[in-house]
Amino acid sequence: MTPTLYLIPNGLGETLQPDIFPKQIKSVIEKLDYFIVENEKEARRFIKKITPNKKQSTLKLFSLNKHTSMEDIITYLNPCLEGNDMGLISDAGCPSIADPGAIIVQKAYTLNIKVKPLVGPSSILLAMMSSGLNGQNFAFNGYLPIETLERKKVIKNLENKSQKWDQSQIFMETPYRNEKLFLDLKHTLDRETKLCIAYELTQPDEFIKTMSVGQWNKTIIHFHKKPAIFIIHKYD
Repeated sequence: MTPTLYLIPNGLGETLQPDIFPKQIKSVIEKLDYFIVENEKEARRFIKKITPNKKQSTLKLFSLNKHTSMEDIITYLNPCLEGNDMGLISDAGCPSIADPGAIIVQKAYTLNIKVKPLVGPSSILLAMMSSGLNGQNFAFNGYLPIETLERKKVIKNLENKSQKWDQSQIFMETPYRNEKLFLDLKHTLDRETKLCIAYELTQPDEFIKTMSVGQWNKTIIHFHKKPAIFIIHKYD
């Protein structure tokens, strides 16, 4: 049989809730020994939570992050070439979405390895679903620039693009810079522009709110170091 690379979604926060995952996730993890992971410690925690009876000593993990060399990456799918199925796990959410896993999926196709995505939480889609903004036309823009002037320029460009194309614009930030980005959004966007902020999705303190920037200017929230998604939409 053709070996398979399973794309396995992880949880979205510190509190991992196994009941939000389909049974298929557990059954797949139970049969696999080889995993490509973003962070070994987080991956082992996730695997232990989902399959508590699985022996950690049998796991063979390959780290994939910004420090991984291309020389290492090109060997990571060797277990598949030897007939073994493998799993690809992100630190949070779905592999290959705002995640370095895409390069592994590309490599799998060049090696004629079957790719099987599994259902699980995605903060981007959960935020878009609950925003009330345009789910028919939206774009994910990743992280915005760190430098303030450049970031404000990009924010304004995204707002203009949203109005021109009736397209909701999604982006994210490193959690410890959330509140600085929130301040820049309030100072840069038009008062009528809609802004959705969604953080700690699927967690006990989950927060999702969409209001105009004018309304946000009267609102105080604290989400320092909490994983968040931002969505803006400017209507004509």
